[in-house]
Amino acid sequence: MIEQVPTSILCEAHCHLGEGPTYDVTTGTAWWFDIREGRLYEAQLGSGKVRVHPLGRMASALGRIDAERQLIVAEDGLYIRNLADGTLSLYRPLEADNPATRSNDSRVHQSGTFWIGTMGRRAERGAGAIYALHRGEIVRLFPNVTIPNAICFSPDGGMGYFADSAENVLYRVALDPATGLPSGAPEVLLRQRGTGDIDGAVVDADGLIWNACWGGGCVDVYSPQGAHLRSIAVPARQASCPAFVGADLSRLLVTSAWQDMDEAARAADPGHGQTFLLEVGARGRAEPDVRLAS
Repeated sequence: MIEQVPTSILCEAHCHLGEGPTYDVTTGTAWWFDIREGRLYEAQLGSGKVRVHPLGRMASALGRIDAERQLIVAEDGLYIRNLADGTLSLYRPLEADNPATRSNDSRVHQSGTFWIGTMGRRAERGAGAIYALHRGEIVRLFPNVTIPNAICFSPDGGMGYFADSAENVLYRVALDPATGLPSGAPEVLLRQRGTGDIDGAVVDADGLIWNACWGGGCVDVYSPQGAHLRSIAVPARQASCPAFVGADLSRLLVTSAWQDMDEAARAADPGHGQTFLLEVGARGRAEPDVRLAS
């Protein structure tokens, strides 16, 4: 059964492909992207004020570097964004010589290592990969990925999770907690066999995996052993990625999308592409800062 929990709309804008939410506990600010439209959204949770920052390129995720800077994951590389004026400067190119791919799901490990997914712009099979930005160097971890998603990490940093949404499989892989790099081979944690596809995910303070179900209109909650524990309704069919937000990290922000939906499908799904806050009765963890080269 899908649970109904108190839910509000954080942003009424209908994102073409809402993705990559994260939360800065130091400023009370939520951030997310509309990948297809090249926009970065900024929401002050205290006031509810939302700002939109055009980026001039497709981008999908960010990590906080420090109080003045963010690292933006974009279609052709990683960019340092100055918070004061929004200027972007290229930090590292990534698949910049391959116009067929773009960035997708990404998340920062507790060590400061940034895992970054890429994929074909038309979801071409095996065109993407998952990389790690580790101490300023980009290392390819897993090649031949079609749609990388659900990148997240256990609270102790010793386990990483990722999915290939084209396979509808969530993997787990043992990590070195000090580096965020794999210390073993990936293994299948679960296969999604119900309605919808595995999309973005985040791990809470208890180690539970909160996974947005694209096409299922919900967020599924799994144990670290892969047992399905809960399904929580999202008022948009194509839920895309969750993040814990708020002063006590007890609310779940969920992005959504209208990508590949025709006019009739959008009319039947009035929440398409909107961004929501769910009262889920759980507690998240603060996102770590990304660590650049020393």
